[in-house]
Amino acid sequence: MEEGFAALKNRHREIRESLPGSLDLRVHRSLSWLQRAELCEDDADGRFVFLWIAFNAAYAQEMRTDEPMPEQRVLRGFLEKLVSLDEQKKLSAVVWTEFPKAIRLLLNNQYVFQPYWDSQNGKRPRGEWSGLFERAKVAASRALGSDDTARVLGEVFSRLYTLRNQMVHGGSTWNSSVNRDQVRDGANILGQVVPVIIEILMTHPEADWGEPCYPVVESNV
Repeated sequence: MEEGFAALKNRHREIRESLPGSLDLRVHRSLSWLQRAELCEDDADGRFVFLWIAFNAAYAQEMRTDEPMPEQRVLRGFLEKLVSLDEQKKLSAVVWTEFPKAIRLLLNNQYVFQPYWDSQNGKRPRGEWSGLFERAKVAASRALGSDDTARVLGEVFSRLYTLRNQMVHGGSTWNSSVNRDQVRDGANILGQVVPVIIEILMTHPEADWGEPCYPVVESNV
């Protein structure tokens, strides 16, 4: 079991004066949402949403809107950097030890695969999603077979991003029986990954984590 909010917050208090201001803000914000998520023991939907915000607070930065899929690009780069800096291989442990079954189930679930919904909504030819889905599953299986943690996490977060969109844009019902498996598994995966991410950020303040999208602005009024 990875460290939770309390242990991470204590560590943050000890080192925050030595952290760059932008990183300190990231960690502070991410920890605040992690704390809120830990209060949602009986609410998988709330836990998932709060953990996603905690994750987003840790990684989000300014993105060029003229680039194709800028957020996915930033996300993949962030995950690759995290894995490269994870000397203790804690992210790998989540993928290969804690939740291998949950991750496989998530990757095999068409309802968190965005092209499926694009086909349902007429944005793609009706049957195109199935071929894309099979290719994505093959790519994920290869990554799982070659211990490519960054690639597996990228595929996982691609699915979680679709689930996140469904929920925050009102495309699902609270506590619905329809999506219980993916919400529960998604929350459990994030519950393990987010604390590790916060720990890696604090361990490597020398890395370039970028500037937060919404810095604190002192009012002159």
